[in-house]
Amino acid sequence: MGTEETGGSDRGGAFAFISKGWREVRDSAAADIRLMRARADREVEHLLASALALAVPGPSPPLSPVAAGAPIAELEFLRKRIQPKIQELRRQYSSRSLDGWPPRASGANLRVDLSGITAIRNAIVAEGDGAERWRIARLKGNCGEEGRKEWEVVRMIRSGLKEFEHRSLSSDMLGGFRGRGEFVEKFKLSLKSLNKDYRESKEVPPLDLTELLAYLVRQSGPFLDQLGVRRDLCDKLVGMLYSKRNGQLMYDSLSADRSLLRNENISDELDLRIARVLETTGYHTEEGFWADPARYKFSDNRRHVAIVTTASLPWMTGTAINPLFRAAYLARSTKQKVTLVVPWLSMSDQELVYPNNITFSSPEEQETYIRDWLHERLGFETNFKISFYPGKFSKERRSIIPAGDTSQFISSKEADIAILEEPEHLNWYHHGKRWTDKFNHVIGVVHTNYLEYIKREKNGALQAFLVKHINNWVTRAYCHKVLRLSAATQNLPRSVVCNVHGVNPKFLNIGEKIAADRECGQAFSKGAYFLGKMVWAKGYRELIDLLSKHKNDLEGFKLDVYGNGEDSEAVQAASRKLDLSINFFKGRDHADDSLHGYKVFINPSVSDVLCTATAEALAMGKFVICADHPSNDFFKSFPNCLTYKTSEEFVSRVKEAMASEPQPLTPEQRYNLSWEAATERFMEYSELDKVLNNRNGQPGRGGRINKVRKIPLLPKLSDVVDGGLAFAHHCLTGNEILRLATGAIPGTRDYDRQHCMDLNLLPPQVQHPVYG
Repeated sequence: MGTEETGGSDRGGAFAFISKGWREVRDSAAADIRLMRARADREVEHLLASALALAVPGPSPPLSPVAAGAPIAELEFLRKRIQPKIQELRRQYSSRSLDGWPPRASGANLRVDLSGITAIRNAIVAEGDGAERWRIARLKGNCGEEGRKEWEVVRMIRSGLKEFEHRSLSSDMLGGFRGRGEFVEKFKLSLKSLNKDYRESKEVPPLDLTELLAYLVRQSGPFLDQLGVRRDLCDKLVGMLYSKRNGQLMYDSLSADRSLLRNENISDELDLRIARVLETTGYHTEEGFWADPARYKFSDNRRHVAIVTTASLPWMTGTAINPLFRAAYLARSTKQKVTLVVPWLSMSDQELVYPNNITFSSPEEQETYIRDWLHERLGFETNFKISFYPGKFSKERRSIIPAGDTSQFISSKEADIAILEEPEHLNWYHHGKRWTDKFNHVIGVVHTNYLEYIKREKNGALQAFLVKHINNWVTRAYCHKVLRLSAATQNLPRSVVCNVHGVNPKFLNIGEKIAADRECGQAFSKGAYFLGKMVWAKGYRELIDLLSKHKNDLEGFKLDVYGNGEDSEAVQAASRKLDLSINFFKGRDHADDSLHGYKVFINPSVSDVLCTATAEALAMGKFVICADHPSNDFFKSFPNCLTYKTSEEFVSRVKEAMASEPQPLTPEQRYNLSWEAATERFMEYSELDKVLNNRNGQPGRGGRINKVRKIPLLPKLSDVVDGGLAFAHHCLTGNEILRLATGAIPGTRDYDRQHCMDLNLLPPQVQHPVYG
């Protein structure tokens, strides 16, 4: 009999002894024996049926793949040797009766005669060469596939017989008692022990002071982070207050739940501890105060990803090109639908931003231009949607600022996963619905080192200090996960460093063509060049300083520079004043045929987060000379990347590159530069792969947290703080005076009439009416 049923029956028998006397005790024991016999008979019946199912053809219960594939010899062994033994066992067992109970002093007892079982086991073990082969193979753990199939048949029967023998031996407990008093007393002690264990297993010790302090420190992480206290220091403090030793002393009753957390950190263990204490009080809550019940629900087994960026083609900037390729490669998967959300500029702003006097009269016209440009560079058809939101160009910041609530241009039916390209930029003046309330999972991708640019301006140190904390503020309030392309950016909440950008496939094709030409004897026909937007912060200041300082050391060295920008005249004037050997040309596409013949690409910039032009030059098989800076860490693994720390090293690197030939890229190096590899890294480091496989659609949580969240918990203080930060930011950005004081473009809290006409939008007064 099973342990649970045996305990229940024996307790009933014990209470019968106490209340109704010896006759009822005997009747109860007789009922127990009949039940035991019936159970044992069913065990034997089941065992016989299992054995015959392997040997007798015809309709039978489904067999396991191992049993179904057993050889004929083993089936004959079952039929001839096992079946007679089981039948003999049944005959011996069925001959027993209830007469003669209770057991006599002669030592008779109710034990089942297990000689039949022993005989069956001996027959299995001693069965000729086959049994010896099974036994040796099992001891060595070295059996092949056929051996495993042969052994599985016998192993199944032996395990069943062992279980039956174990259950039968448990019937001896009735025969070990010599009288009514001994039986009753022992049973009473057993029941008392069970009740005591049951009560103790339900008791949860209260929280002590160190646990409360540990939980307070961990949940105060947002405040401490804003004050500049490092996260690893907070984790160490929590670990010191809440040690594993204390956990083992206090939570023995949680051993069953610890299986959920055996691979988790101490923070999750502390969460479980708090949950257990709350559970004893009857407290229960769902995800938290800030959960939005109206979440996206997927019905066609496909998720939806909205990629929101701050620039669009034909503006050839990283935040226009890289999100476009990300959308194309994410849309190749059948797991998700993709929408790329880009800014729409009025005609006056288009003339300031887009090169070569390119303008568009409608969003449809610009979408056609974007798709044609992308189709020319990809080798596959793209299947994603392009949507527009209103934006305005800031001359002072040289960037596009969203006008109105950008999140409203993604419908609630598609509000599942959001990828915010430049999350700090998108949310500086965001006055609308909180991204993490509307979307299940929000990922931020940091493209730009704004602090480096701001430090170069007037009162740069003070501005950088303020912008640093604002960036922390908005990314914490609006993102679940943040990816930094390199360590050159500031350390943001919930951020990891990973290059999730790839190279336009066109540059890899150019690299293959150049490598083939070199094998045919054609060498690079030109020397060194630099390509980039002509503003001082893009490395032009560093370039002119290096060339002027080592003018004599680099005698005869000439550099061609391609670029357009606001500082073009100033850069060229500084070069002429210092009499540097620099030839200036208008900006052009890096894939232009006129640039293929250059052997060396020089990029001294230290303001970039991850220079796209550097990756493109490496993909084309050129030398790259760049500063030993965190923004270039990803490129250091490539042999054609030559880094320098001092100006003297810069001179030696230039001479080395001009005197030698670059190495051809290996297939692995080419793949690491591709968008396929970048998309894989993005899926892993953003945890998007886990989110897509999570059918619950919980915001910003992986499977590890969901396991713990099945237990009632207090609302996480960090969630409450994030919600409070978002609410405060919403209130502040709603005040036009504060917006203007912090550098916002006038009238960007809502879109204007021109945007309404271009994008066919209702006026803001109609969408958000003011009553009274």
